[in-house]
Amino acid sequence: MEAIIKADRLSKDYKIYKDHKGYLGALRNLFDRRFTLVHAVNDVSFRIYPGELIGYIGPNGAGKSTTIKMLTGLLVPTSGEVQVNEFIPWKDRKDYVKHIGAVFGQRTTLWWDLPVRDSLELLKHIYEIPSDRFKQNLDSFRAILELDAFMDTPVRSLSLGQRMRADLCAALLHDPKLIFLDEPTIGLDVVAKQRVREFIQFINAKRGTTILLTTHDTADIAKLCKRIMIIDHGKILYDGEFDELIKYYGGSRVLSVEFAEFYQDPTIDQAKIIQRDGVNVIYSFKREDISASKLIHQLSEKYRIRDLEVQDQAIEDVIRDIYENQLLYN
Repeated sequence: MEAIIKADRLSKDYKIYKDHKGYLGALRNLFDRRFTLVHAVNDVSFRIYPGELIGYIGPNGAGKSTTIKMLTGLLVPTSGEVQVNEFIPWKDRKDYVKHIGAVFGQRTTLWWDLPVRDSLELLKHIYEIPSDRFKQNLDSFRAILELDAFMDTPVRSLSLGQRMRADLCAALLHDPKLIFLDEPTIGLDVVAKQRVREFIQFINAKRGTTILLTTHDTADIAKLCKRIMIIDHGKILYDGEFDELIKYYGGSRVLSVEFAEFYQDPTIDQAKIIQRDGVNVIYSFKREDISASKLIHQLSEKYRIRDLEVQDQAIEDVIRDIYENQLLYN
């Protein structure tokens, strides 16, 4: 299958110029232009195929948004090559944007003082969407995203959740095969997040839309993405299936035990006590060292147990470990 996005050795550098303070410093700034070179994206390569829903994650300043801006044609890379749908985004921008959609969580593509309905009508003419296709798409999205309650409300008066749903509708009216979602659930409450996630799943599963999703919300990744790419300090640390990431890097498990009585030293081989409160003890153990069933068996032979629960390592902890330890892409 031919890739819809081809990125080869993509890099983006920024010059941060030294700023001399004071009046004399302002004069020096005219002649002394020393700078530090920052590699926002550093030699990144990947392929994305039609119909994929990929999570692109990393800490603040890792290079996520810079990558998205190069892929959408907003930034010109310092070096490397990108082709998206056979277009070079920053060279063929006028024709290219007709074939993609983009939603940036902190910005809107709608007109601030116009009602949502009027903004969507304007986009119909900008994208030259046939009337029948526009009506079909709008009716479908209105129902799924529940837009009717605020279709005649000016964009400036919408809540963040309402604006995000309107932006998602706007980005998909022209049936793009590829959509970039940059923090689409940021700042949303639980109900609004769930509605946005359901819509993302719908357009991916039912319409085959290829989606590149950046987010800090690990719940978005867990619920939506089979494949993820992790970037930090401008480099790809991991590119593969989410389940494989959890399997290989999320090796720690937690066993919470409520003992029937207080034990002075309830230690057990191949497990570490990480928290204790009276008869309640929490152990951490590695799945490659000992199975949960064997650990429970050893505990039950030595101590009287009232209740217990086994949990996998939290997704947030797995991702944080990868960031902190700079695990290399394999």
